Amino acid sequence: MTETKPVKTTIDAKDTVTIAVAAGKKIIEIYESADFGVDMKADNSPLTLADLASHELIVASLTKLTPDIPVLSEESKTIPYRERSQWPRFWLVDPLDGTKEFIKRNGEFTVNIALIEQGRPVLGVVHTPALGVTYYATKGLGAFKVENGTAQPIKVQVDVSQNLNVVASRSHAGPETEAFLAALAKDYTVNLVSKGSALKLCLVAEGAAHLYPRLGPTMEWDTAAAQCVAEEAGAIVTDTDGKVLAYNKENLLNPFFVVNASPTLQWKNYLVAV
Repeated sequence: MTETKPVKTTIDAKDTVTIAVAAGKKIIEIYESADFGVDMKADNSPLTLADLASHELIVASLTKLTPDIPVLSEESKTIPYRERSQWPRFWLVDPLDGTKEFIKRNGEFTVNIALIEQGRPVLGVVHTPALGVTYYATKGLGAFKVENGTAQPIKVQVDVSQNLNVVASRSHAGPETEAFLAALAKDYTVNLVSKGSALKLCLVAEGAAHLYPRLGPTMEWDTAAAQCVAEEAGAIVTDTDGKVLAYNKENLLNPFFVVNASPTLQWKNYLVAV
C-alpha cells in the first residue's frame, strides 16, 4: 500500500447517522412486504431487495456528502485491490448486515457505515431499522447510543466477577466458539447472550456483555463500524494473536477476533485449538 500522510476526520457522525436511518427506512419497506426477492450470491449467502435498495441509497448519499471519498460496499466489493490500495481513506459499508436475521424476521439486522483511514475505522454508525436504535462513534469523541431520539454516551463494563456475560452469533456459532465457551465455564458462570449482525460488538460497547469471541469467518464490512463504536466505548478488539484488525486488505476476510471489555480478563488462556 502506498504510504500517505494521515488525514484528519472532520465528518460529523450525525450526517452519517441520517444516511443510515434513511437506508433503514428503505429496508423496513421491504421487511414489511410479502416478497423479499431473495436470491443467492456466488458464496451461497442470501441477497434481498432490501440489500440492494439500502446499498443504492447509501452509496448515492455518501457520494453526495463526500464526493472525494470512495465507497466500498459489500454489494460493490469487486473494486480491484490495485485501485483501492491507493485510497488513504474510504467509506466501508454493509447495507444490510444480518440478511439471515432479516429473512427470519427477528429484527436483529443492521445498517453499517464506517469511515476507514490508513487501515483503521475512525467513524462508525450501526443502525437497527427494526428496533429503532442507533450506535455511533468518532475516534477520540466517544461512543453513543440513540434510543427514542435521545443520544447517550456508552461505556464498556470493565469489572468482571464470577459471572461472565458472553455474546455469540445467533446464526454462525461453530465448534471453536463452543470449545472456547466450555473452557471459560470451568472458571466462570457464563451467561450466553445470542445476537445477530453487528449488534454483538455493540452489546459489549454498551456494557451488556463482557466478551464477544468471533471464532468464525467475517468480512471487513461486517465489523468496521461496530469496531469503532466498541473501541470508543473502551473495548479492546484484536485477533487471537492480540493484533489490531487491519482494513482494506487485499483479502477482505477478517481473521478470528475477540472483543474484550476488560483488560484484566485473560481470554487467551481459554482458546482451544484456534
